[in-house]
Amino acid sequence: MLAWAGLVGGLTGLAVVGFHFLLGFINNFLYGPVVEGLISLFSATPPEPLPLPEAVQATGTPLGALLQIGLGGLAFMPPPPPPPDPIPLPGDPLPLWLSAWPVVLVPLLGGLAVGALRQWSRDLGPSLPSLMAMADGSVQAAPKLPFVRLLAASLSLGSGASLGPEGPSVESGGNIGLWVAGRGGLSPDSQKALVAAGVAAGLAAGFKAPIAGLFFAFEGSYSTIPGRPSVRAVLVAAVASSLVTQLSLGDEPIFRLPAYEVRSPLELPLYLGLGLVASGMSLALLNLLAAGRSERVQRQLQRLPACVVTGLGGLAVGLMALGFPQVLGVGYDTIGALLGREGGIALLSLLGLLVVKLLATGLSSATGFVGGGFAPSLFLGAVLGNVYGQLLGESGLQLPVAEPPAYAMVGMAAVLAGSARAPLTALLLLFELTHDIRIVLPLMAAAGLSALLVERWTGMADPGLLGPDRPEEQRRARLASIGVIKALEPESPLVLSGATSAAAALEQLLDAHGHCLVVEDDGWVLALVTLEDLQRPISAGLGQQALRDCRRSDLLWLSAGANLCQLEDQLQPNGLRQVPVFQLDDQALPQLPAGVPSTGLPLTALQGLASRDGMARALARSSAQFTSLGAMTSM
Repeated sequence: MLAWAGLVGGLTGLAVVGFHFLLGFINNFLYGPVVEGLISLFSATPPEPLPLPEAVQATGTPLGALLQIGLGGLAFMPPPPPPPDPIPLPGDPLPLWLSAWPVVLVPLLGGLAVGALRQWSRDLGPSLPSLMAMADGSVQAAPKLPFVRLLAASLSLGSGASLGPEGPSVESGGNIGLWVAGRGGLSPDSQKALVAAGVAAGLAAGFKAPIAGLFFAFEGSYSTIPGRPSVRAVLVAAVASSLVTQLSLGDEPIFRLPAYEVRSPLELPLYLGLGLVASGMSLALLNLLAAGRSERVQRQLQRLPACVVTGLGGLAVGLMALGFPQVLGVGYDTIGALLGREGGIALLSLLGLLVVKLLATGLSSATGFVGGGFAPSLFLGAVLGNVYGQLLGESGLQLPVAEPPAYAMVGMAAVLAGSARAPLTALLLLFELTHDIRIVLPLMAAAGLSALLVERWTGMADPGLLGPDRPEEQRRARLASIGVIKALEPESPLVLSGATSAAAALEQLLDAHGHCLVVEDDGWVLALVTLEDLQRPISAGLGQQALRDCRRSDLLWLSAGANLCQLEDQLQPNGLRQVPVFQLDDQALPQLPAGVPSTGLPLTALQGLASRDGMARALARSSAQFTSLGAMTSM
């Protein structure tokens, strides 16, 4: 297994390195010779090159230079006082903001190219949610090597789409992992482990952060991958991919983050406020991405050819870039500027940049550009944290707090944690980039609160940040169309009093050939106890322990009005096989609570246990009915 994982990590690292060089080539070509050619084509005299900052002249790219120059319009690098505007005469040059019109055409050209590629390939391969469903056995495995996906992502990001490169990197790693596992004839558990290994390798290579990649493979919807062999495989893959990228691209970090400042321990509660605000930004980003991927919006967009849709999306992003060029592309240049200490950015400009970046990201995702949401979430977090720091400091409340770049760093982690449902990944990513132990407490406070609030407000389902996945969304829509009542086990659940001993309960459960039982006290259901829960006290010589003391966690349950999609959301993250279903008349109770009220749930409302096997039977019956209906319709 470790050898297979090393192979997956090495191949993923090579894929990410190739992606990096291809993206750089396309970006330099489009914003270099193409822009110069467009300007010279429509200009009587060749344009004089704009003076660039020394750092950009030494190491920058054409798009990076554009972003650095654009920062002058945001008051980051204040331009010299302009001369008085002359009276415009016929034939005078266009205004400065309009003279950047090639910036509008480049995303348009990139959109046309991405749309044509989509029409030609028809399928870029499964995205991460589909890969996890394939590894779990929910759908037939159909991995695809990521050549076309990475080419489409390079065209998208190189032309200025407001998305990130980490999504394609992670999805490519997952596809490579499943493809290698299939070619090697490995078992389903090994396939699942190699998908996780590819996911970790993709993120580790994309950020040069192997520890964050390791934890990302086991957070959120990936936390169902158990076992020490999987941990070792994921670790080996992350190290192998990081080694390949460092040998090929160097070990320079993506961001040059400043040293974190601690003005006072009393400042820590202020980071909780940043976590609260960041959760709202995470929700805005997730809702905007989900709205763009919704069936209603996509149905309208599918009336047009794919190249027209992506072209219009690129045109819209280009028009936004006339006022805010920072929305173009991945945005790491702007993040680096926000983390710098050369000066502050005007609050109104930052607030406008927040709105425009959100819209550009939603449009880029909805219209078919290929990329992920990690980089936009980091961008939005950096801008939001900078605004928050300025409001607390000299531009607002005049509190003795750290400089805005410190809050920008924490804001990056907080928005990423809420958007990706991965607080540990966000925390470790920023820690790996800063190498400063003092930043851990603020990161834990802000990232943890942001992720907690987003999960509380949106439920257990992960809406996804890495990009649209139509097959998985269609599968989930099919699950949502079937009620959970159809997934109930045919046998009545075993219900025992909480005073029953563990030994007696185990004996009755074995006689019933069951996997779990319901614990009740005075007509109120308190918990669901599994075979493993009963074996633990018995193995410790506590066979007479009361059944109510054998439960390991609060009761997870569903209402009778829930669907199979919600059942899957309860079963997978918690590693359960069965969930009790209740018919409750009290509409004030939440439909998907993580636990139970203090009094428990009434035993009379218990309808039965919905299970994985019951979900499979309900799906099979639904497929049989659909096939029969289709046959009758064709007669």
